Amino acid sequence: MYEPNDPAHHHDLDADDAASAATLLDRRDPTPADDPVALRSGLSRAQLDTLETMESFHWRLGFVRWPVFKAAIPVLFNRDGTRYVVIREDGSIDERPTLQLRQ
Repeated sequence: MYEPNDPAHHHDLDADDAASAATLLDRRDPTPADDPVALRSGLSRAQLDTLETMESFHWRLGFVRWPVFKAAIPVLFNRDGTRYVVIREDGSIDERPTLQLRQ
C-alpha cells in the first residue's frame, strides 16, 4: 500500500529532506494532546464542569473533535482505556456515541 508519509517514496529527496517532507505531509498535530490547556480551550462551561467531575472518577480527556461549524466534542476514556464517552455541548454524557475511533 502506498504511504505518502513514507520517506522511501520520496526518491528525489535526500534523507533529511525526506524526513522533513514526511513531517509536512502528516496534518495531525500531536502537540494539543500533550497540552491539557489547549484541549480544554474551546469547551463550553457545561462541558468543563462535566469533565472535572468525570476526572474525579479517573476518566481522562483523550482528545477533542472539532467538527466544522459545530461545537467541540470532548472524548473521555476510562482508566483502563476500554470504554469511552463524549460530552455533549450542554454537558450531558453520551455513553453510546456514534463516534468511530481508529484502531
